[in-house]
Amino acid sequence: MAGHSKWANIQHRKGRQDEKRGATFSKIAKEITVAAKMGGGDAGFNPRLRLAIDKGKGVNMPKDKIDNAIKKGTGELEGVDYIEIRYEGYGIGGAAVMVDCLTDNRTRTVAEVRHAFNKYGGNMGADGCVAFQFKHCGQLLFAPGTDEAALMDAAIEAGAEDVLTNEDGSIEVLTPPNDYMSVKEALAAAGFGAEFGQITMKAENETELAGDDAVRMQKLIDVLESLDDVQEVYTSVVIDE
Repeated sequence: MAGHSKWANIQHRKGRQDEKRGATFSKIAKEITVAAKMGGGDAGFNPRLRLAIDKGKGVNMPKDKIDNAIKKGTGELEGVDYIEIRYEGYGIGGAAVMVDCLTDNRTRTVAEVRHAFNKYGGNMGADGCVAFQFKHCGQLLFAPGTDEAALMDAAIEAGAEDVLTNEDGSIEVLTPPNDYMSVKEALAAAGFGAEFGQITMKAENETELAGDDAVRMQKLIDVLESLDDVQEVYTSVVIDE
């Protein structure tokens, strides 16, 4: 058993992301462009592109925006060259934070990320200072009430790495990053559609925050996520609502 408020936390986080859908489109378009540039514009032969397109479809990103982002990556349309950077640091209560960015201006990005950490109660650290606290994996979340035994059998058959039942009754299926899409599709074919799924950096140990500390930590996360160059924010925090 793990993570008593996992379901509420992920639903809360997803809701906040949906509220910022326009910004989400822009960030996903960047990811699609970079994926297409690195591995080509055919999603059938480019797992990273396939995942990025799936993410776009998950937030109802218009097809023309997806297609244009691919064309920018393959050079059919003029685009921007982005570099990938990860910053690490600490939030409220020493919570681990990792910030993944795509940028065309490293100097601007590091200044903005450092300013957000400093202004909202965090502290940007050195490379590797918190990365060891996270596991790179695919994560699929299923609602409380899902048939645990049947899901576990299907997940094992599909090639999942682990199945975790949380205290709130939700169930997590973890996969190797490269197997995420195949496991997700196999489970959907078996009748188990995930409520939420992503390739993520999953915290090995969680930091629970409540009250003012939780509010301050959520503010730091929101500000980091609002930065144009920030793609993802990973944290060990579980906010007790």
